[in-house]
Amino acid sequence: MKVHDHSPTKSRRPPRPGGNRRPSGSPKKSLGQHFLRDPEIAVRIVEAARIEPGELVLEIGPGRGAITEMLVNRAGRMVLVELDGALADMLTERYLENQNIRVIESDARDLDLSESGDLPEILERSYKVVANLPYYAASPIIRRFLEADNPPAEMVVMVQREVAREMAAPEGRMGLLSVATQYYADVEVVFDVPAAAFIPPPKVVSSVIRLVKRASPPLEIDDEPAFFSFVRAGFKAPRKQLHNSLARGLLIEIPEAAGIIARAGLDPVRRPRTLSTAEWGRLYEARAGMQERAASAAPALVGEEAADDRQAGA
Repeated sequence: MKVHDHSPTKSRRPPRPGGNRRPSGSPKKSLGQHFLRDPEIAVRIVEAARIEPGELVLEIGPGRGAITEMLVNRAGRMVLVELDGALADMLTERYLENQNIRVIESDARDLDLSESGDLPEILERSYKVVANLPYYAASPIIRRFLEADNPPAEMVVMVQREVAREMAAPEGRMGLLSVATQYYADVEVVFDVPAAAFIPPPKVVSSVIRLVKRASPPLEIDDEPAFFSFVRAGFKAPRKQLHNSLARGLLIEIPEAAGIIARAGLDPVRRPRTLSTAEWGRLYEARAGMQERAASAAPALVGEEAADDRQAGA
């Protein structure tokens, strides 16, 4: 992954000649760009971010800067991450004299968030993320930051309305995205944004969501990737009853799936969407417990078989 740092304090690639830039930074269809043009919506997004003086703010997808200047006026330091090279150059030129702003030309899905990565500013420091994301990239980018070693204290992100509602779904209607998001953060749909607020207007309604980092996970899980892999398997056939969906996802027989569910104290005829995060945790622990019992029993069985063979040879 190649990141072009446009910081005035570091060496950087010279801005592209003006003649090579798209007229007025016009939307680029291949990047899924829809630029916000409604100033009232811009104000509401900034208000939703609840920026305090001196805070570090990471804006992903600033585009032509519809909310950037308002964020700059409130934050203490900012990092702007823009995939479109022409727009990254434009933002670099605009804030060239501001030592508190750094512009990175990069796909946010490729950012290295580790200690030696692309964003040293966020290490061991509280920060917030504000983003207007292409619909195709929203979920991966949000997940990437939620799972970071130092996740943001808050994220205020514009996504497709259906995705926003799925992330914020209450218990009894939670899908895989709901569980994966709410494991790390409390999710709130702040307001909807009509298509007319953008250039060009998208074919769907958008929503602004706020994700607030949990002080601690709702479950004590020894292996988070394994847990989410298990939950993903449980949603293999979300309209089926739980024992059927789990059997399909784990590639096991239905009686074995029913045994896992019984061990967790749940009803096998429930649908996956009716389970809470805590109940998925009980299922995961039940499966792990059964696997441990099977593993510990295996050596004993091998020993018994060896004894039988010796007796047969005698």
